[in-house]
Amino acid sequence: MNKEKIANTTKKVLIAGIAGILIFAGGAFGSYIASNKITSFIPKTTPQTESTPVSKVQTQNVYNGNPIVEIAKRSSGAVVNIDVETMVKQRSASSPFNGDRFFEEFFGERFFPESQERMVPRKGKGSGFIVSTEGYILTNSHVVENADEIKVTLLDGRSFTAKKVGQDPTFDLAVIKIKAKDLPVIPLGDSDLTEVGEWVVAIGNPLGFENSVTAGVISAKNRTLQAPGVNFQGFLQTDAAINPGNSGGPLIDLKGNVVGINTAIVPYAQGIGFAVPVNMAKQIMDDLIKHGEVRRGWLGVTVQPLTASLIESYKIPVKEGSIVADVQRGSPAQKYGLERGDVIVSIGNQKVKNSQDVVFFVRNKLSGDKVAFEIYRDGKKKTIDVVLGDIIGSKPTGKSSNSGQSESSGLKKATRMGVTVVENNTEVRERYKINENEGLVVIDVKQGSGGHQLGLRPGDVILEVNKKKMHSINDWNKEVGDKNSPLALLVSRGGQTLFISVEI
Repeated sequence: MNKEKIANTTKKVLIAGIAGILIFAGGAFGSYIASNKITSFIPKTTPQTESTPVSKVQTQNVYNGNPIVEIAKRSSGAVVNIDVETMVKQRSASSPFNGDRFFEEFFGERFFPESQERMVPRKGKGSGFIVSTEGYILTNSHVVENADEIKVTLLDGRSFTAKKVGQDPTFDLAVIKIKAKDLPVIPLGDSDLTEVGEWVVAIGNPLGFENSVTAGVISAKNRTLQAPGVNFQGFLQTDAAINPGNSGGPLIDLKGNVVGINTAIVPYAQGIGFAVPVNMAKQIMDDLIKHGEVRRGWLGVTVQPLTASLIESYKIPVKEGSIVADVQRGSPAQKYGLERGDVIVSIGNQKVKNSQDVVFFVRNKLSGDKVAFEIYRDGKKKTIDVVLGDIIGSKPTGKSSNSGQSESSGLKKATRMGVTVVENNTEVRERYKINENEGLVVIDVKQGSGGHQLGLRPGDVILEVNKKKMHSINDWNKEVGDKNSPLALLVSRGGQTLFISVEI
């Protein structure tokens, strides 16, 4: 028994020892294989020396997916620096003592010649970009305005004297031209498709630092900017850095197409710049190249905002829009059927909220453009298509009226709201130099009265009250009388008509 136990125990010890040896050997072998596999994945590097250049791929790995580098390379050659020189008058100081009365009295006036004017050069800088291989360059009007000399410098160092082709101060755009060959061109995009939040790149000559590239996004669209000579609704707003000297440079989308022309900044803010949409620039540029001026659209109406009293008195079924107060004779508006009293609620599928919308929309169109006007007339909605005319040569035909002259007491007259009117006749027309044959003529307005606060004046012709034509004094007394409801007066003044609303 003891021998059997010893044999079994010895057998178990041998088996355990063999198993341990196998486990140890397997672990060592596995570690060896694993270490060889790991080191096989580690790239072998060679120490760099001065003669071993760093590859382009290695240096740009961090910029993968950034198209701005390519946009700058592709577009910068077509962006130009513009230097202008304008001769201006400068008055030279007559005294070296800067107004010190003691020295001037001591030496006397005979020692100092009178101050003289002399012409001195004033220099300025701006940007622009080449839009055609013929050498046409688009920039801002204020960059080249009144310039006696325009110098254009390209990225490759070439310099040219440019001539002004034409300019449009209203939208602050201008076209200049150089004579050169092998010119790079930036393609023009579609600013209507540009969206808020879209990345854009600005290239220009800010503060004299040539071909500076900045990036940002479109912050907003259809911004209104009012400045001397500029009153435009439709600017693109961007936070891409724009500084003095960037004016006239391109605003480029990530496809490399120009979507705007950098125009203005808010000087006391950071990251608020404005650019003219390229779609507007396309139209203006074509006109400037062909005609040297812009053939801006002309409608030929006077419009006014809707008021609560007008809405109630004329039974207008909408609260937003603009009412046509006058239609000029021979204008496109008259030709295509717009009438006084029409309420414009949309133009070209764009909603009209006030009279300013009408002015801005027509101002942004060019001569020959066909525009659909959606109006209300006598409570019914209709659409009238108008082909805009040329604003050149469009002049009001009316004459200004005299004021402050009294009328003879023999005429039948009546006074309401401090306004005295008489029936229209030859004597009155000659006295006030008016052309209207209808209505009642205002001959006196009491100071401080309701009529005076409304702006009525002698010589005005009241044609309608609450859409009722004024033929006689009885009509006036009947419509105005002692009513407590709002009144709407249609008045002719200086050959033009306008609505005056009265809140009672």
